[in-house]
Amino acid sequence: MSWEGMDRRKFPRVEYPCMVKVISSDGSAQQFLTHTENIGQGGLCVTLKNEIKLFSPVEVEVDLLGVDEHVYPKGKVVWNVRRKAVEELKPMFYDIGIEFTEISKRDQDLLRDTLQLLIDKGTPLSKPYI
Repeated sequence: MSWEGMDRRKFPRVEYPCMVKVISSDGSAQQFLTHTENIGQGGLCVTLKNEIKLFSPVEVEVDLLGVDEHVYPKGKVVWNVRRKAVEELKPMFYDIGIEFTEISKRDQDLLRDTLQLLIDKGTPLSKPYI
């Protein structure tokens, strides 16, 4: 799958590597601890060693780093792209795009305020493709 033309985001994403726990809600209850590649009001991208199937529901816990409280949106996997191996001994990784489908007002406000602060400080916006 090519990255070109894939960016259909409603909200810009900020290149902000915060810690994230992703729990697959599709019955497998797989848990992954990782970091974001980017994050926005409507979703985020994470890098995982394992694939999560397209349209799988997920629960997410985001540690916004520097903010005392975490946010806990629910979402679904809207894309996954397997990265090319750069070395023989390293495992393949997947970039996983998660769209938020359910997020509390408190979490929306906290995320919006944090993202605006980052943008105001000059944190780069994510490019739509690599």
